[in-house]
Amino acid sequence: MRAILHVCTTCRGIDPDAPLEPRPGARLHDTLSLSDLPEGVELRPVECLSACSMGCSVALSAPGKWSYVYGRLTPDDAADILAGAGAYAAAPDGLVPWRERPVIFRKQSLARIPPQE
Repeated sequence: MRAILHVCTTCRGIDPDAPLEPRPGARLHDTLSLSDLPEGVELRPVECLSACSMGCSVALSAPGKWSYVYGRLTPDDAADILAGAGAYAAAPDGLVPWRERPVIFRKQSLARIPPQE
């Protein structure tokens, strides 16, 4: 089963001087889509993750795994997002050991959601 990296394409970001079109979330998705995805990761754009006050946001989910939402991201974070997504995909339950997570995933987690039974 593949891990899904959801990227909010409607996020406005946290930089008040950034242009609104294309939106920072769409730019983040575009940056990630031009990158080599880690094994077992599928990239999906989504309209909204309801983390609007937290800048660009992404979520990771997979059947039977914990899900995560991360915020305060930018296109400059693409390499760390992909590294974190790869570690998530490789973890049987979605729980990546703390020290193996990219710093942005340690410090910018907005939510951790239990797996569906």
